[in-house]
Amino acid sequence: MSSTDPGPGRFHRPTLPGAAHFDAIEGGPDPADLRTAAEQAATALVRGVHGSGEDPGLADRVVHLAETEGLDALAELWSTSPSDSVAGALWRLFALRTWVYADPVGAAREFAAGRAHRPVAEVVAGVPDPPGPDEVRLLLDEVLGGVVRGDFADVLFRAAAFARVTAGGREGDDGARLAATADELERAGHLELEGRLG
Repeated sequence: MSSTDPGPGRFHRPTLPGAAHFDAIEGGPDPADLRTAAEQAATALVRGVHGSGEDPGLADRVVHLAETEGLDALAELWSTSPSDSVAGALWRLFALRTWVYADPVGAAREFAAGRAHRPVAEVVAGVPDPPGPDEVRLLLDEVLGGVVRGDFADVLFRAAAFARVTAGGREGDDGARLAATADELERAGHLELEGRLG
């Protein structure tokens, strides 16, 4: 038995690596690189899909990205993007859809309550009457499907209108926050029309 072999049944203390070992391990990706990649992915999603031909399943795949293909990681990065960027606008769209899917009954109730306060926005949003849980889910799917089927500005305006009507059916700070999201989406829609959505 060698002097370093503890022998059978004896505890062998592991050799710990020195500081040089840890210095040699590279850290994770640079946060700035991740933000750039997230913005590029958002731009490709919005701007790149229109030249992809007539793929009838493409819109459905975009609508359901929130549940597949690891969009959670991108969405987390998008959440820090400014509202006047493509990534920031997409974050607000996906956050709105996530909320509606998490609480479709509450979303339908708040939308119905807000209709009297925001009749013009109700028309722009395009929710069928009466606005039940299935109808508000379908609206958000149609809105997000518009990312690949149509004009991104229209997508943003419809989502803004939905958020504005729903905010009218809420009380206090929650309503104010949703109204602020509606304002951000509407402003992003105008920037998109002007070709200035970054």
